Amino acid sequence: MAYTTWLVSEPELAEMRRFNQKLAWLPRFKIRNRITPRLIQALLRVSQTIKRATPAERRVVDNVPLRVLRPSGEPKGVVLDIHGGGWVIGNAQMDDELNLGMVNACDVVVVSVDYRLAIDTPIEGLMEDCLNAARWLLSAEEFADLPVIVVGESAGGHLAAATLLALKQWPALLQRVSGVVLYYGVYDLAGTPSVQSAGPETLLLDGPGMVDALAMLTPGLNDEARRQPPLSPLYGDLTGLPPALMFVGELDPLKDDTLEMAERWPAAQAHLLPESAHGFIHFPVAMAEGVLAYCRHWITERIEGGQ
Repeated sequence: MAYTTWLVSEPELAEMRRFNQKLAWLPRFKIRNRITPRLIQALLRVSQTIKRATPAERRVVDNVPLRVLRPSGEPKGVVLDIHGGGWVIGNAQMDDELNLGMVNACDVVVVSVDYRLAIDTPIEGLMEDCLNAARWLLSAEEFADLPVIVVGESAGGHLAAATLLALKQWPALLQRVSGVVLYYGVYDLAGTPSVQSAGPETLLLDGPGMVDALAMLTPGLNDEARRQPPLSPLYGDLTGLPPALMFVGELDPLKDDTLEMAERWPAAQAHLLPESAHGFIHFPVAMAEGVLAYCRHWITERIEGGQ
């Protein structure tokens, strides 16, 4: 497969193992109904209200709310960020810490999409929101001279890949995208082999329940229909897409999604993180810091390369 194993030191590996022991005690994220995600989303908003908010600009484009973070000086590029959350929880503000890291390290504007959530909207509606946001950003006069990077995490990785496939209808817009960063995305909504075989020992995600969760999120469809692109980007025509940087953890039920996507993506660089679970870029460990530093360096290289 077209990937490399991320090089780590023994102390870094030991640190990740210790953190995994803590994760093992936590409940796994499950999508079983529409009530639990609403409760989690309400708690998220309460926590964000209590916490001092990052100064950000709010815009609404084609009925899609956007959260814009800007560098102190002139930007060298612009990032379209699509947050994760299993399609049912999360918002653009949730990514502020990561996005500020990109703003400061790469001198970019970050535009994060507050797409609708699948508790009230079919996944196709979420895909539409992200596509509308991308088309606006890629056509906006204020960003006309800036290279564009697309970043997506988990469900946001799915939406980012689906957006890029849809942008093939507008080749001039797609050509403006200089690179893509995808963290442990979901690219087969019927479930790749690692999803199908996920056991109870999975961390953070409820591995055994993922197939049922994907089915619940795509009601009325059989597996063949779920695997149609762009709903399942893994099976789309990936030719002509910009260079991509991909990451996934060795312990992630979604491991095969990234590794198979990297095989099919013509210009992909994929890394497998040893003994890492889903969501590892948020963990307080050196391995996560190394991945984020690498990504920021890669983004800087892509935007300095220009169009």
